[in-house]
Amino acid sequence: MSSRTSPISRPIRIRRAVARDAKRLTRLVRGSGAYAGRYAAAVAGYRVGPDYIEAHRVFAAVGADEHGGPVLGFYSLVIAPPELDLLFVADEAQGRGIGRLLVAHMQSEARAAGLDRVKVLSHPPAEDFYHRVGATRIGTALANPPAVPWDRPEFEFRITSQ
Repeated sequence: MSSRTSPISRPIRIRRAVARDAKRLTRLVRGSGAYAGRYAAAVAGYRVGPDYIEAHRVFAAVGADEHGGPVLGFYSLVIAPPELDLLFVADEAQGRGIGRLLVAHMQSEARAAGLDRVKVLSHPPAEDFYHRVGATRIGTALANPPAVPWDRPEFEFRITSQ
């Protein structure tokens, strides 16, 4: 048994993603178990590039240690129109509250940007997660083959002032 602490058991901090994170974020998307099987094609060639990170509010959840720790998840908030464009948590880090932490951070960023709501086009297997973190289902985005051959639940986060 190793005496090293699991990166998931360390404290988590959220920081702004930077261009050098692009490859790590891309690997996280492409390696997501939520996109296995029939959903694999949706992320097979997906790329989170440095240009995307620079253009949007992209934040990474990292294990807090002296070296910055591994990227355990990330999200991307697009301001106009307001949308949670990406939200991924590494498979090995799921079930530890990181997704909930990222959503809370996104809501804080949206509030600071003056937004009153943020839309999410969800991956079908993530529907329960969005319900649990307070999003309201507002509709269904119909399939758009060949890019997205399945309907997607559409959610909205209402951003309240605090």
